Formats: sequence, C-alpha cells, structure tokens
Amino acid sequence: MAKAGSKGAKAATRPGGAMKNFEERLERLETLGDQIRRTDIPLDEALTAFEEGIRLARTLEKDLEKIDSRIEILMNGTEVPVEDSSPELELFETED
Repeated sequence: MAKAGSKGAKAATRPGGAMKNFEERLERLETLGDQIRRTDIPLDEALTAFEEGIRLARTLEKDLEKIDSRIEILMNGTEVPVEDSSPELELFETED
C-alpha cells in the first residue's frame, strides 16, 4: 500500500485525480517540446528534455490505451475486453 502522504496515493484517492495527473504530465510534455524547439539551449539540455519527453509520451500513450479499453468495456457492456470485436464508438482512432 502507498504511503498516505505520497502524491500518487492522493491522486488515486481523490475524484478525478488520475485525470489531473494525466493533464499535468501532458502539460509537462508540451513544455518540454517548447524547450527542445528553442535554438538557444545547449545540446545536452535539449537531449535531456527529449529523453524525458519520450518517457512521458510513452506513459501517456499507455494511459490512453487503458482509457480506450475502459470505454470499449463500457460501450460493449462486457467485463472483459474482446480482442476481435470493435466498440460501437471509436473515440481514440489511430492512423495506420
């Protein structure tokens, strides 16, 4: 069990906590993108920002996949997602 004072525990117990955390991470990713585009920062700082951005993008992508799965379950009215069935509403379509 997480410590009561940890940030993750608070986010998990308050309503909307997970979404706020998602939004905070998305905002951080946007900030990193702006930082990388600057021409006046040293290469090593840009590389560090890029690495952090890649890690954030991967975790955000996983979160979106979880949200997509939950929506699919809700739309199909099933407890377990079925791999071969399509949800009635595609909210997170990917471009192939």
